[in-house]
Amino acid sequence: MGVKNYVDGLLQAHKVVVFSKSYCPYCHKARAALETQNLKPGALQWVEIDGRADCGEIQDYLQSLTGARSVPRVFINQKFFGGGDDTAAAAKNGKLASLLKEAQAI
Repeated sequence: MGVKNYVDGLLQAHKVVVFSKSYCPYCHKARAALETQNLKPGALQWVEIDGRADCGEIQDYLQSLTGARSVPRVFINQKFFGGGDDTAAAAKNGKLASLLKEAQAI
């Protein structure tokens, strides 16, 4: 399966998808923010790309979708939402909960 099909398939199958690296502090920040949201079971797919042989290819494809290769890349309802700081700020101001409700993820 090609990287494009893999990423697109994840985005279609889950309400919330986060592409992450296990050692990334901004990824931990996004995870902490999302964990406060009481997501429905199966709504969130967390993808640690740093252990994958195609990590660089995934980041290249994410750059074509979002304009950046950095992680985390948080998608809600197949649309790019932002990174770790964006997700944490939106959790605090209520925007994240609103988007997740709209996506039927909570």
